[in-house]
Amino acid sequence: MARKETSENPGRLKQIVQTYKMTRQADSKIGLVIAAVGIVTFGVILAIGFLISHPVYAAILGVLLAVLAMAVVFGRRAEGAAFGQLEGKPGAAAAVLQNVRGWTVTPAVTMNKSQDVVHRAVGKAGVVLVGEGNPNRVKGLLAAEKRKVTRVVYDVPVHDFIVGNGEGELPLKKIRSTLMRLPRSLSGPKTTEVNDRLRALGDLMSNMPIPKGPMPRGMRMPRGR
Repeated sequence: MARKETSENPGRLKQIVQTYKMTRQADSKIGLVIAAVGIVTFGVILAIGFLISHPVYAAILGVLLAVLAMAVVFGRRAEGAAFGQLEGKPGAAAAVLQNVRGWTVTPAVTMNKSQDVVHRAVGKAGVVLVGEGNPNRVKGLLAAEKRKVTRVVYDVPVHDFIVGNGEGELPLKKIRSTLMRLPRSLSGPKTTEVNDRLRALGDLMSNMPIPKGPMPRGMRMPRGR
């Protein structure tokens, strides 16, 4: 058991270090910000401890709260840096969708020659279609896919969004919170049924005539993070 814990800790520490390095590339002040948050939090709690004549207890509590505050700030800055690196890259929306719990995601259910793409997610809130690319072209692509989905699951809510920072568009960093706020209207078994019915439509990759044998060099299958 001890060996298992020892083997897990270095992996987790390595992951934190890698996340920090990645974040620092996009946010050069991350180290100073985290340190400042820790020092200020500890200083405030310690000062309160002296005021109430319990500096030792306050110091212990201050250390715990300082570590917690540093972890929260680090997590938010790291998330912001990750979204910044994904912004504008093909498949970014699919990568975010695949990290939202409770949803079955099918990337690239349809795509046009300009590589504008629509991804599909199925959950207890119904079906969500997310388009990314040129907004003017994506609107038509998204509308056509919505009509196709509605014919198959006419009794299920179908939501559609275009990823972007323009008016009426859904910013990449708000995909997760938007999906989580959608009203739940389907039971677990119904969600499974809807997902199975939509699988019959296939997706872009399953409908493509992919040749048998080894995959050519340089060709990558789309996948989320």
